[in-house]
Amino acid sequence: MTSTPYANRRARLAAEMTRLGGSGAIAIIPTAPEQQRNRDSDFLFRHDSYFYYLTGFSEPKAWLVLTGDGRSTLFCQPKDLEREIWDGIRMGPEAAPATLGVDEAYSVDELGQRLPKLLENKTTVWYPFATHAGLETRIDGWLQQVRARVRYGALAPEVQRDACTILDEMRLFKDAHEQAVMRRASSISAGAHIRAMQRSAAMLRAGQDVREYHLDAELLHEFRQHGSQYPAYGSIVAAGANACVLHYRADAAPIRDGELVLIDAGCELDGYASDITRTFPANGKFTGPQRALYDLVLASQDAAVAATRPGARFNDPHEATVKVLTQGMLDLGLLDKNRHGTLDDAIANRSYFAYYMHRTSHWLGMDVHDCGSYVEPTEIGQVRERTDPLSGELIKDRPSRILRPGMVLTIEPGIYVRPGEGVPEPFWNIGIRIEDDAIVTDSGCELITRGVPVDPDAIEALMKDA
Repeated sequence: MTSTPYANRRARLAAEMTRLGGSGAIAIIPTAPEQQRNRDSDFLFRHDSYFYYLTGFSEPKAWLVLTGDGRSTLFCQPKDLEREIWDGIRMGPEAAPATLGVDEAYSVDELGQRLPKLLENKTTVWYPFATHAGLETRIDGWLQQVRARVRYGALAPEVQRDACTILDEMRLFKDAHEQAVMRRASSISAGAHIRAMQRSAAMLRAGQDVREYHLDAELLHEFRQHGSQYPAYGSIVAAGANACVLHYRADAAPIRDGELVLIDAGCELDGYASDITRTFPANGKFTGPQRALYDLVLASQDAAVAATRPGARFNDPHEATVKVLTQGMLDLGLLDKNRHGTLDDAIANRSYFAYYMHRTSHWLGMDVHDCGSYVEPTEIGQVRERTDPLSGELIKDRPSRILRPGMVLTIEPGIYVRPGEGVPEPFWNIGIRIEDDAIVTDSGCELITRGVPVDPDAIEALMKDA
């Protein structure tokens, strides 16, 4: 385990705390609590992202304390040979400084005793607000102990500030180390999607019963086979009409010849998420209506990718997607031109929302919906005036973030057609989404998930060779 990127991040956090709150700053960052699953077992532990971002340490029951001068103290589980027989080897506070690059480390059993001492004579306490149940109460208890010593000359911090304000902005920009991990996670996930596509076609050709959970199992196999610790989120494997349910989970529905399958799945690797969606014909061959809608979604994604570049706004890829999708809905008869009017009218009235009801992008990083403001910090609370590129009219809306190199976001347009009055029947129960992960570069963006194809001809060829 290398400490260099984590030590650099701690130094940046300390410097920013001092800049914003003065030299008497101190930050308290806990990892995630263990979660009980049932009577006598826990869910698989997953560290807190903020804590891991600053330490690279994945054991439970750990805390990081960082002061404005850059001095770091780790509290972790002590070595315990009996417990390690049951739960696994612990690093222990003796090995932590050399391994993690922290200045000091103590047993977590000493946390309550040492925290008040560390808080003495500090002016500002930074910790992540509203992320850990009971954290504010514990900090208040430690502060009470400091205040009890005021008569002896101790000074107690008078200000509490949200550490997420700094950390979210830091995490929004991925350094070279983070980008490399995310590329590897994306490569693993792309392989898993290919495996699921090919397995679907092969099983149907063999006349086997194919269920959503069969393809979910193929995804999990590929994730673990290549070193991923776990899925980045609950995998969506949706057959047929289930693809029109945005947050559907892999279940037991049959995968039928002639239907589409939508898979939204990505692995987590070394603390970083990937997020890929592909939609493919279960038997390896698109029907005419399926191909028409697929081509439309892919064209809208192409427009969004072209709009993802430094200097553009976060909303720009979504607006590019909406323009292409809405025109396609009018052309294909999903939207009646006599009722919904021109392209400008249909966009202004959000007529497309019946078939495309989610945003095109979200930040991606340690969390699949990663932290980071979607509004430019200098523009928070403002209303931005701009000219609509379609109508030329002046419109007012909230400002959105300016894209800069190092940001990572998804690009995931879709279309979801449920049966209904006036809806062309050949498109009923077709749900399509295409999602890729993009790193904003100096000149545009890098799609790091194209190890699995999006071109429909390439998908058909891939499944034919299964």
